[in-house]
Amino acid sequence: MFRRLTRHPRFLSLAARLLGLYVALAHRTTRWTLVADGATEALRGGLAEGPVILAFWHERLTLGPGLWVTMRGRVPALAPKRPQVLVSRHRDGVFIGEVVARFGLETIHGSSAKGGASKGGSAALRAMLRVLRGGGVVAVTPDGPRGPRRVAAPGVGQLAALSGAPVFTYGASTTRCLRLRSWDKAMIPLPFGRGLMVLLPPFVVPPEAGEAGRAAVEALLTEACDAADAWAEAARVGPRAGPGEAAALAAARALASRAPPALATEAAASRPDEARRA
Repeated sequence: MFRRLTRHPRFLSLAARLLGLYVALAHRTTRWTLVADGATEALRGGLAEGPVILAFWHERLTLGPGLWVTMRGRVPALAPKRPQVLVSRHRDGVFIGEVVARFGLETIHGSSAKGGASKGGSAALRAMLRVLRGGGVVAVTPDGPRGPRRVAAPGVGQLAALSGAPVFTYGASTTRCLRLRSWDKAMIPLPFGRGLMVLLPPFVVPPEAGEAGRAAVEALLTEACDAADAWAEAARVGPRAGPGEAAALAAARALASRAPPALATEAAASRPDEARRA
């Protein structure tokens, strides 16, 4: 009976509202440091007025909405936009949709599963392309909804290659959090901690470089999360760590200021000798 109750739409709706309130509380009571020099410069330079793809790992889903709230305050051109978050058609996706709605985010129901053509995947890809062609923002978790953890599905590369929209990769961590025993080891922030947001400079995926784009997203997301986690671990230790926290923050800043990858099409990559002669 209890299991049936927890699956009831009204119960899920109430739970989603409560979780949304909790995530908002955790975000507001956390002292955040944003490391995003390259990304902020690009957005203020005009990219905020056009389409944007924001990618982050599924495990940091509860830390995603906070970035949007922060960046919207720093880049005025983002204020009128309402990001579309890709979630699954499963009840878990509906649940996530109600949580992120509290932060002004909307949802597209589909899947980013392997091959990009699972149930709802093709329709979701078309829906995201429409959003991007209208100058909107699409947020994706490339390893969602069921993993494997930190393995990007082809869909994110396809979306970036077809749309031509710049891709921003994001990682975050806090000094006070819980880790769930889920497939993604989801991070749940606790109130009154300190946190680091790492938003990397954008890159564009050429039309025939979908796989290269997928691999770049996967590598950059892991780098961003690892940098944020290294800082959180050093900050958690406190003054006894000496220069550890400062060094971790400097490393994150260097990562966020690094030039974005320049991707070649698959055809050019398969002819390295010709590319060098050109």
